[in-house]
Amino acid sequence: MKFFNYRRVPYAEIRAFSVHILTASGSFLAFLGVVAAAEHRFVDMFWWLGLALLVDGIDGPIARKVRVKEVLPNWSGDTLDNIIDYVTYVLLPAFALYQKGMIGEPWSFVAAGAIVVSSAIYYADMGMKTEENFFSGFPVVWNMVVFTLFVIDASELTASVVVFVSVLLTFMPINFLHPVRVERLRPLNLAVFLLWSVLSGCALLWHFEGTPDWVVWGVVATGLYLYVIGAVLQALPNLGRR
Repeated sequence: MKFFNYRRVPYAEIRAFSVHILTASGSFLAFLGVVAAAEHRFVDMFWWLGLALLVDGIDGPIARKVRVKEVLPNWSGDTLDNIIDYVTYVLLPAFALYQKGMIGEPWSFVAAGAIVVSSAIYYADMGMKTEENFFSGFPVVWNMVVFTLFVIDASELTASVVVFVSVLLTFMPINFLHPVRVERLRPLNLAVFLLWSVLSGCALLWHFEGTPDWVVWGVVATGLYLYVIGAVLQALPNLGRR
């Protein structure tokens, strides 16, 4: 007599729900980042954010591979993903900018408030994606923006201009790149994003202090490319088309 029927084990459900657990692990990485930022251990905070970015990059393809939406239709991976993204892409970087006092007082507080409020509104926009999978308006990737400000040890003026211009661009009909889903120039875009990631890791290994100029300028150059290439492709609609 069999006491356990292996055919009844919901392997598909377990596998699909494991993907949700993987996505949700980003919230714990964010919590570790909050602890680090509160203790002014910003290098550690960005390492945690880097791991969260890695999880965000792999959970989507895995979810599509195991057909999570079909297997678990009552669980919204999109909602879970948006929650994690808001914490890791927005809330924690804004908190780091405030904790660092990057724009001085009281403007660091004002800037952090502008970041979290404008980003919350952006996440409610049902038309944030174009037909080509560009983001319409600055896609609140504050983790990358604030990280770059740390790398260059930005002045108060530079940091304030970058932050408040990006806040305004959140509501402008200007395209911004999704390096994976946008097909035009995808190999180049992915290569630049990978290079930015490698250079960013180098900057963290140097703890921001004493980072070689070539690393700093590499982070800035690749970051600027990722920041503006969407608008360039919007202005030149035939560029990158086969």
